[in-house]
Amino acid sequence: MAQLGIPTEVTPQEVAREKSLGDALGLCLKAAGLEPKEVQAKLKMDKGQFSRWASGGEGILWPKFKAVMDFCGNDAPLLWMNHDRGYDVASMRRVETEYQRENRLLREENAALKRVLLGTKP
Repeated sequence: MAQLGIPTEVTPQEVAREKSLGDALGLCLKAAGLEPKEVQAKLKMDKGQFSRWASGGEGILWPKFKAVMDFCGNDAPLLWMNHDRGYDVASMRRVETEYQRENRLLREENAALKRVLLGTKP
């Protein structure tokens, strides 16, 4: 599994402004503050292949596509595809992962314990 990049926010408005999947791929990199050559080097991708992806000259295999989004820390191309198919990107949300759920439950438990120990109300 590729190392996940620092999560970067991409708004539905930014995604909707892009004209193509290649443009959304560019937004993905731009939002992460990355240049194509950085992504190509890290993910061991061919420069020509990446260029063909961006221009729409070649399809993108899901595992590599996912690796780019993971590395960049955002899902701009995936969101663009949903927007292009007529979905309301603003209403989409991620499912809570197991680790996020565990973290949330521990935070809630911690807050409850603090209320009991400190005698405060919620």
